[in-house]
Amino acid sequence: MNLLSNLKDTNQGKKQKKRIGRGVGCKKGKTCGRGQKGAGARSGYKRRYGYEGGQMRLFAKLPHRGFTRGRFEKESLSINLSFIDKIYSDGEVVSYETLHEKGYAPKRLPGGIKILGKGEITKKVSIEAKAFSKGAKEKLEKQKIVCKVLGK
Repeated sequence: MNLLSNLKDTNQGKKQKKRIGRGVGCKKGKTCGRGQKGAGARSGYKRRYGYEGGQMRLFAKLPHRGFTRGRFEKESLSINLSFIDKIYSDGEVVSYETLHEKGYAPKRLPGGIKILGKGEITKKVSIEAKAFSKGAKEKLEKQKIVCKVLGK
């Protein structure tokens, strides 16, 4: 039975503020955690981010030019054979449009779809995709399923 006398305070108390510069008895006395001498020990010091104590800064060591294909890469949707087997029935065409109608593909996808070989496919469907993995291609040829590679 819950009584007022049985209740316990389960709140954790407020974390106490660090009392800096209150003598050698506390942990942050005397130098107040600033070390011995130097700019960091003085008042008015501002830490210069990126500065490495006379050593060349990291951002200055990194290359400033170059090329990455990330800007030109087109995002694509990867689909396994087991997923196709689960959402499609016999005689249907697996394509970006049908995936979009079923609600599995976004409105716009410049890279199209890629078929991956995980799982098995038992249904007789025809597949239109921009790319096929090697394993998927082998499994589809074995099952004699029509697969059409769309233009780049």
